[in-house]
Amino acid sequence: MNIKIHRIYDDDVPQGYRALVDRLWPRGISKEAAHLDGHWKDLAPSNGLRIWFGHDPGKWNEFRKRYLDELRTNKHRAQEHLKEVDRQNLVLLYGAKDRKHNHAHVLKDFLAKLTS
Repeated sequence: MNIKIHRIYDDDVPQGYRALVDRLWPRGISKEAAHLDGHWKDLAPSNGLRIWFGHDPGKWNEFRKRYLDELRTNKHRAQEHLKEVDRQNLVLLYGAKDRKHNHAHVLKDFLAKLTS
């Protein structure tokens, strides 16, 4: 399985199973315009972790560790979601402005290990 990440506000979304991986719905995007196959909000960082991180690049390394701990605890949900993917490509959609320091990167790496 090929896993890609893409910002939901950008055009040219890659083809594949489109899963929004944010807990909160992105502002200004209608459900119709999103063209989602799934909303995997249960794999997003917990509200407490999301608020603590606050998209502060200085907290990135600690955020990654804490988020991976959450994902490991919720591994069975990730495996269930992966069963939904019936295409070669999985596209993880996120809304954060920071393209480098966001949870979709961590989730992509975690899911890639589950599928290998």
